[in-house]
Amino acid sequence: MSTQDVLESASTLASYNVLLQVIFRVLTFLLNAFTLRFVSKELIGVVNVRLTLLYSTLVFLSREAFRKSCLSRGPGTDNNWRQIINLLWLTLPLGVLWASLLVCVWLWLLEVPDPHSVPYYGQAVALFALSGVQELLAEPLWVLAQAHMFVRLKVVAESGAMIAKCSVTVALVVCAHEWGLYIFSAGQLVYTGFLVLCYAVYFLQFLGSEEAKKKSFPLHSFGELLPGRADGEPLIDWTLGRLTWSFFKQSFLKQILTEGERYVMTFLNVLSFGDQGVYDIVNNLGSMVARFIFLPIEESFYIFFAKVLERGRSVRKQKQEDVGVAAEVLECLLKLVVVIGLIITVFGYAYSHLALDVYGGSLLSSGAGPTLLRCYSCYVLLLAVNGVTECFVFAAMSQHEVDKYNVVMLALSVSFLFLSYVLTRWAGGVGFILANCLNMGLRISHSLFYIHRYFSSSRWMPLRGLLPSPLLMLMLAMSAAVTVLSEGVFCCGSGWLFRLVHVTMGALCLLCVLGAVLLTETQLIQFVRTRLLPQYRKKRS
Repeated sequence: MSTQDVLESASTLASYNVLLQVIFRVLTFLLNAFTLRFVSKELIGVVNVRLTLLYSTLVFLSREAFRKSCLSRGPGTDNNWRQIINLLWLTLPLGVLWASLLVCVWLWLLEVPDPHSVPYYGQAVALFALSGVQELLAEPLWVLAQAHMFVRLKVVAESGAMIAKCSVTVALVVCAHEWGLYIFSAGQLVYTGFLVLCYAVYFLQFLGSEEAKKKSFPLHSFGELLPGRADGEPLIDWTLGRLTWSFFKQSFLKQILTEGERYVMTFLNVLSFGDQGVYDIVNNLGSMVARFIFLPIEESFYIFFAKVLERGRSVRKQKQEDVGVAAEVLECLLKLVVVIGLIITVFGYAYSHLALDVYGGSLLSSGAGPTLLRCYSCYVLLLAVNGVTECFVFAAMSQHEVDKYNVVMLALSVSFLFLSYVLTRWAGGVGFILANCLNMGLRISHSLFYIHRYFSSSRWMPLRGLLPSPLLMLMLAMSAAVTVLSEGVFCCGSGWLFRLVHVTMGALCLLCVLGAVLLTETQLIQFVRTRLLPQYRKKRS
């Protein structure tokens, strides 16, 4: 597959992933808004913080390292899928081991919620762990689909699973709200079960078909997806195994950084279950746009960079055409996420109170919720830049560099946990966001230094993508001033007519900002049209 073909596939994957994340976040947004009317914030806190942390920790530590290593095969590499599949099946026993350990911790070492306000906690812990192990059954199929760019399969499977989960949860909340945590456990099991079923059914029909032969798919029967030894070959590729171990050490640290505030809330009891529920809802609102745009871009273009660049080799020792394409893509991605992040920061600050009031009423807008969401709007910009820079760095690093970075991640993890505890004692939930900002700033600095050094011996300077045009910065500054003034005059204790005026002022300012983008960021517009929007790529082809 040529560099341009890989770029086209990665761009298509990013586009569909964005669509998928939009579906996820909108459904989650509506589900939370609905359940807030029927269940207590304490129950929401236990589900969205403690049980979700159990599930995410289990699946992340069981599969993330395997995913990164098995999708890191460079251009021109002849993949031995028999050995790769054998390696991927190790995620299942690893998941069972993590599930056993985490269930013991969640049941016996952590504070147990009041059974009257949060019933069936022990059963829910076991069921959420079971859902994580169940999802790992599809891991070899998921990696195969990602490696061969089966983008529609992922969209259909994950969007269908999310719809099924929401449907079950809503039905049980309405009809049997006294079931407590059983409601959300059932929804989670339906979600992971639907995922596994979709991938299994697809590959049962695809393997051995004419379409598979046309695409020269390396496997021919469903039996080849099961673990087994090929004649004259080791059971697994030990080079990949060592890389997986390096990524595993890194993934353990990255999980602490990613979910650090949940770990602090869960293990150090710095917030009550009710306050945890409010914080998590605000966190989901603040990260909604960031996650359905930035995360898909990071996941998809990690695959692009990993396929185009040869891991651990300097720029001069690689194909200059490939390096040039990678540098151009990195510059445009940085410009894209910086522009989106700045827009979210500017408008999120002035519309946080209104958004929470509309979404959850006084339960969210009367306390610390608006301040939390304003701070999170600023954090989104750092989150955006870090996602793109790290996706490039992790794709370009050698195994030795990955091991060295693990030491950096360890230091960042320790400092983050310490800062979270100290700042939360001082500023409540805002302390979590401040700690995240400081930590994310350090991670970005490390990545920027690596990228600058990587391209220092070449003519490319992709870090220019971090600098928006002067006109755009002027429009953003003016929009910030106008919307903050509008909030003070028209929002939020006034009637709906005044709120409508406030929204209209924001819409006009946003149009001015978008106009500045269209006038000055021509390279970015061309990149989005030709690389990220499927309809334009179809016209070009």
